[in-house]
Amino acid sequence: MKIIYTVRLAIMIMIGCLLLAGGAAASGSIRAYIGETIPLQGYSYGSSTVWLFLTGPNLPAHGVALNNIYARADEGHFTKVNVDSNDHWVYKWDTSSIGGRLDDGTYTVWVVNGPNDLSSLSGADYSTITVTLGTPGIAITTSMTPGSMVISSSPGDASVVVNNEYKGKTPLTLEGLDPGTYNVTFSRFGYHKFFTQVNVEPGSVSEVTASLAQETGGLAISTSPAGARVTLDGADAGISPMTIPNLPAGSHMLNVSLAGYTPQEQPVNVIANQTRAVNLELIPVSPFSETRAAGLLPATLLAGVTAVLIAVVYRSRHHEPGMKGRR
Repeated sequence: MKIIYTVRLAIMIMIGCLLLAGGAAASGSIRAYIGETIPLQGYSYGSSTVWLFLTGPNLPAHGVALNNIYARADEGHFTKVNVDSNDHWVYKWDTSSIGGRLDDGTYTVWVVNGPNDLSSLSGADYSTITVTLGTPGIAITTSMTPGSMVISSSPGDASVVVNNEYKGKTPLTLEGLDPGTYNVTFSRFGYHKFFTQVNVEPGSVSEVTASLAQETGGLAISTSPAGARVTLDGADAGISPMTIPNLPAGSHMLNVSLAGYTPQEQPVNVIANQTRAVNLELIPVSPFSETRAAGLLPATLLAGVTAVLIAVVYRSRHHEPGMKGRR
């Protein structure tokens, strides 16, 4: 058995200038361990601020802030860095203080001249840097016949870390493994991590499948007035006020309706391990809107229209040509 020790020096990466006139921006790449502080710096001409966000394994597709992986860029959350009078900016990215924990893998840091996430970079000036993060491990050398591991998960596309080393996403096959016991971790954004130990025998194939449990939260829904019918994602949920537990984390569509009030629809975001309060003020429907919706006229308006029609008919009969002076 040989223990690998690695001594790392401070890393300084210069991300290319953001040429706000439309010029191309340079990119770079680094390798680091999770928990290190990575200094980033660059130049931005004509902008007093740069907006940073991160994409990579098990993160939302459009990116997150570097200092909080639960703050989504497509919801307006970025890591803002000021540009000094020399058009220079510096940010020290502490990968151990990000509101959570990053998985081993390769990430992309995006530096943009405005608050644009990955879905709205058209017309923006930006630069990128590739960052591969991992954890120190132990290498084992043996002369025994190697084995292999077939790894899958439900749902698929989960990141797999074997003995603290990122191996890829499910489904995947690992070959040439030294016989022994391996610690395998599965992770996927929005799901709880799954840990297991896999024993690899010489010349054999070990199969492992993980069933990932989805992270859930809740909604506490109230309306004013109470008693509204509540549906969530098209399914009936009950009458307000009410609490809906064990909902998958993420976006959902909420609808409420009550006789005499305008139905309301709005998107809601369920946060893992939290119960979010949602309060809705219902707007009464006006009487005139109700009669129009029913295709009816109010009784007073109908009586007035009838009176006008009678008067018009009477006048037309007593002023027809040839009738003047006749009674």
